[in-house]
Amino acid sequence: MTEAIRFPDGFLWGAATSAYQIEGSPLADGAGPSNWHRFAHTPGRTRNGDTGDVACDHYRRYADDVELMAALGLGGYRFSISWSRILPEGRGRVNPRGLDFYSRLVDHLLARGIRPLVTLFHWDLPAALEDRGGWLEPAIAGWFADYAEVVFRALGDRVPMWATLNEPWVVMDAGYLHGVHAPGHRSVEEAASAARNLLRAHGSAVQRFRAHGRGSIGLVVNLEPKDPASDARADLEATARADDYMNRQFLDPVLLGRPAERLPEVFGASWTPPSAADLELMRQPVDWIGVNYYTRSVVRDDPAALPVRASAVRQDGSRYTETGWEVHPASFTRVLCGIRDRYGTVPLYVTENGAAFDDPATARQEPVGDPSRVEYLCAHLLAAHEAIRRGVDLRGYFAWSLLDNFEWSQGYSKRFGLVHVDFATQRRTWKSSAQFLRDVIRSNGASLAETPGRGAFRG
Repeated sequence: MTEAIRFPDGFLWGAATSAYQIEGSPLADGAGPSNWHRFAHTPGRTRNGDTGDVACDHYRRYADDVELMAALGLGGYRFSISWSRILPEGRGRVNPRGLDFYSRLVDHLLARGIRPLVTLFHWDLPAALEDRGGWLEPAIAGWFADYAEVVFRALGDRVPMWATLNEPWVVMDAGYLHGVHAPGHRSVEEAASAARNLLRAHGSAVQRFRAHGRGSIGLVVNLEPKDPASDARADLEATARADDYMNRQFLDPVLLGRPAERLPEVFGASWTPPSAADLELMRQPVDWIGVNYYTRSVVRDDPAALPVRASAVRQDGSRYTETGWEVHPASFTRVLCGIRDRYGTVPLYVTENGAAFDDPATARQEPVGDPSRVEYLCAHLLAAHEAIRRGVDLRGYFAWSLLDNFEWSQGYSKRFGLVHVDFATQRRTWKSSAQFLRDVIRSNGASLAETPGRGAFRG
């Protein structure tokens, strides 16, 4: 007998994107350049020199893309706003044409019964603010709050859900420690400073939301469970450091009011304990937490891998995506339950979950077959359902991503989309995974029980 599967009534089904990855036209209608526009145009920074100049041309094709969402049956759409479209210099003068674009997008979504979830910052910082220090400048907390207030006032009558930051850990680690994302810096000291200011900016924006916003607000973090490569003490300690560095650095201050325990050990001389005032600012009450989950990591001690002194070990027999991430849905259940166990019953949304596989550059049929992605999504949705069964207050799921898009430093080489994009023609073509998710949404999860290959990725 097949086990019945059903998600809670009112569960929010959606898909997610971000501004620089899909919009294109980054300087249109009075917008200022972002640090990602500058970074992508710097030779050697992105694969094949790819940029977001056109991307998915969503800035001009948004109405048709909303119709795609409606055909998928999406109840929600998570997208981000380009800060430099709204404030070309990052602060001060407001660009009304930039606001108008997002206002039209929101109106189209609402007309099709799709709930907007707006992320204020998804990695594209105004270049003018980068020139003033970016996330290293303490004043950025106020700059971000000022920008957030402009958007709250313009769209708050129609947007019910807001996120302050997307994956601040990636901004810090990829942008300021390893230099593979904008702004391309490599400094342990800068990484520690950026993390502190990201948290302060989050808290400042939440304060401003309580004064001027409507609806609910949360923080989106990427979480990656850490497992030790062996029972050796060095590997266990390395795993604990890696866990605090990635999974607790941004949640402990927000939800517990204190820094993660091992950060002084991780950052060493670069660590400055946050002041009591900063901790109070970081711990502004949030309405929910967004979880971006893609993989887990098996960790070994590695003194050369600074600052955490830990590195990942590839697992024989596991399946990996095109980005080199292990497929491990059991850890998805574990991470959702782990938030409940550490922080109490906090409402959660899965704000990103998906995978890049070897999809063709040109769609020769519709749907484009992507059986591995269907299996991935099925296994992870079952894992999310298991977390709900165990008492986790999970209220929604947003697949990453609606469209194939500009995958940051990887350019257009990695495809995550439910909908295939031919970047030469901008033609959209459904993939099998889009049809799969449409059926899941229609049945509120019941179709998962009948999905072929539902046990392919048990993890």
